[in-house]
Amino acid sequence: MSVFPGRLRKVTLGGRRKAQGASAAPEREAVAGMADVAPADIASNDPIIAYFQAASGAVDLEGLELESPARDALRAAGVKMVVPLVSQGELIGLLNLGPRLSEQEYSTDDRKLLTNLASQAAPAVRVGQLVREQQAEARSRERIDQELRVATLVQQQFLPKELPELGGWEVAAHYRPAREVSGDFYDFIELPEGRIGIVAGDVTDKGVPAALVMATTRSILRGEATHAAGPGEVLRRANDLLVPDIPPQMFVTCLYGVLDPATGRFRYANAGHNLPYVATADGVVEMRARGMPLGLMPGMDYEEKEGTIGPGESVLLHSDGLAEAHSPDGEMFGFPRVMKLMEGSGGGSEMIDVLLEELDRWHGRDAEQEDDITLVTLKRSASAGVTMSADEPQEELTSTAPAAPGRTSSNGRADDSVQVLDEFTLASEEGNERLVMERVTGAVAGLPLGSKRLERLKTAVAEATMNAIEHGNQNKAELPVSVRVMATDDDVQVHITDLGGANEVPDDTETPDLEAKLAGMQTPRGWGLFLIKNMVDDMQVTTDGDHHTIELTLHLKGDGNDD
Repeated sequence: MSVFPGRLRKVTLGGRRKAQGASAAPEREAVAGMADVAPADIASNDPIIAYFQAASGAVDLEGLELESPARDALRAAGVKMVVPLVSQGELIGLLNLGPRLSEQEYSTDDRKLLTNLASQAAPAVRVGQLVREQQAEARSRERIDQELRVATLVQQQFLPKELPELGGWEVAAHYRPAREVSGDFYDFIELPEGRIGIVAGDVTDKGVPAALVMATTRSILRGEATHAAGPGEVLRRANDLLVPDIPPQMFVTCLYGVLDPATGRFRYANAGHNLPYVATADGVVEMRARGMPLGLMPGMDYEEKEGTIGPGESVLLHSDGLAEAHSPDGEMFGFPRVMKLMEGSGGGSEMIDVLLEELDRWHGRDAEQEDDITLVTLKRSASAGVTMSADEPQEELTSTAPAAPGRTSSNGRADDSVQVLDEFTLASEEGNERLVMERVTGAVAGLPLGSKRLERLKTAVAEATMNAIEHGNQNKAELPVSVRVMATDDDVQVHITDLGGANEVPDDTETPDLEAKLAGMQTPRGWGLFLIKNMVDDMQVTTDGDHHTIELTLHLKGDGNDD
């Protein structure tokens, strides 16, 4: 008898050789134990499969007229009679019989007996198959679980086993992966002269592949931190080492800073990671530095910034899992919420507790975690003295929210009137303009925009994003488009940035003339910018040599034609 293992793909069928010796009664002969025969293979596309599945009883192979390699193989193996085993309409096996010992033909009673036997055997065979499949699945799950447990233990070895003890500072960290293993990581690196390197990173994707890239990135950063002159150089070297070996469509966002605990001086560079925040007496400060994620393109440079963490101030380094978590109704936790909570916390480990408690309350403690969550805080004692280095300039950390959380100006300078509503990046892929449009719409939902002005903003945002994807980033999915949504008491601003800074920026937007364009008197491009400019109250196009930004402004108080 041949039994099919699960879904039918390729099945080995056996027949019964002609036995020697005295004949037996037909009934006993038909169900007697079968001798081994050479197996025959049957492919899933062989027409005999459908024939057996539709058969109502025993099938005489000698009289079967069918173009089938399996039929020929069964005949060659000595099989004369086949009884299909069918359970719930599925062919699960075959009962194969050779010639009768008496060398007589199978009778009608023989066929009836075999059919009855098959009807009783099929359910039992199916149960056996299911048990065997469940056992195989259980073994597979156990093996996978064991491998994940090992991977989790290995990954935990790459995370700091203990937090550094810095005089006058409280260091706290929280790590919560969304799966057994993750792509988030953080690290503390001891450096000469009592300084300490601080790393926070996030590998795109989750699971074992992300964990492997995480481990590689951490090792590279540790190796380069002891040789490079500053954080920007560390990230530059790490990027060039990662680019040749990182899997396609993967990259690493990373913040690397060097802290001098004695002075509070903090030098940092950012490879596309979430901006670190500093909770000061005047509000929350964004620590900005530009740079591409690691592993995308070779030869990248990373802007290096510097500031001083004052007495009583706290720094928060964080991954996407906190701010980009969603409530049951789809609302995003958001960066402004994070900054507001920081203002009301005491900093350090207390700040982490406040953030996580609010996340659990807002998101739901039993809800599935969407992404890995990593939080690192550094709190300087309020009694610590401030020591400035006389030979190197210090960059003042400017509060982004002196009066309200998330406030900053479009050029990064302090501005009490500007509030950051949302900030994010996405890949340069066709169709992502709709995602940007939807996210911007959600960010401005609480503003006093009439429906007509909102539609104008959505159109302008979609066109500007398409321009950034197609012309700025040349439809290269690995190049990100950055979007920043802000609001003042009078208007809403959307800045859309690509990496096309080397491209020529038009001085103005030419009014399109269809006949002139057809005659070749005007460039065939430019209508997109013309449309954008006429959808908003102000449009500015800027470049710094690397980045190209379209700045859109729409007044909240529209004209009388707006609803």
